[in-house]
Amino acid sequence: MWSADLPKLGVGIGYRDAYRYDVFRYIDDIDFMEITADHFFDPHPKSNQLLSLLSDQFKLIPHGLGLSLGSADGLDRDYLQKLKQVVDTIQPAWWSEHISFCRVRGIDIGHLTALPKTRAALRCLSENIRIATSEIEQPLILENVTQSIEYKNDTFDEASFLGEVLDENDCGLLLDVTNLYINSVNYRFDPLKALWRLPADRIVQLHFVGFYREGDILVDGHAHPTNREIWHLLDEVVRYAPICGAILERDEHLPPFSEILREIDTMREIIDQSSVES
Repeated sequence: MWSADLPKLGVGIGYRDAYRYDVFRYIDDIDFMEITADHFFDPHPKSNQLLSLLSDQFKLIPHGLGLSLGSADGLDRDYLQKLKQVVDTIQPAWWSEHISFCRVRGIDIGHLTALPKTRAALRCLSENIRIATSEIEQPLILENVTQSIEYKNDTFDEASFLGEVLDENDCGLLLDVTNLYINSVNYRFDPLKALWRLPADRIVQLHFVGFYREGDILVDGHAHPTNREIWHLLDEVVRYAPICGAILERDEHLPPFSEILREIDTMREIIDQSSVES
């Protein structure tokens, strides 16, 4: 059975090479870091050296991009073994992947695509999760993604589907708060009502970053400061769930590191205020 007995890691960032020197300069301001596991599959000495250096100085959480847990083709066993090697090397408190697919008939489609919210998709996802977790011992938490395709045969709404996935697979949730908000606007549902239907004890980690607009559509570009709407929703999430960590994701239009630190501090203040009130 799922155990919520995981360490409180605090607030941090997703590691990016552009900030390599900054993160070591400001070690005391970063509680932990998330690394993209795929970036460390290459056994090059420089890659191994960086991973060793990061793991010596920071608590690390590996985050996978290409396992394609929702793929009807099954898992790429070579990819899974490379992912396992990274996780085994770090020995993290948990590791994470997406509730999505990115591979079809052996072809990488280059996008984390949301699954149909159906029993058939859930069975496929669950079988792949079973295989992955039989290979990797550390607890798995699963991330919600933005939905760019609306499936006509969906039989669940977003909150119901996430709940089914977590319960059936006995996993924790990496709640991407930005993705939840974007989906709520693009598909017209109340993000707070969706949040309150999720199992609070399974919400382990958060992702947050800003979005941008394309007409009436919100887009997650990992390229903008966290919006006011996201800060408000983050405040609601930490009041609702006893989270263990939160990661700022920023991949494009990278600002001076001082701006990153300000966002980390803001998130930390939100968590601290929630702790005082509770």
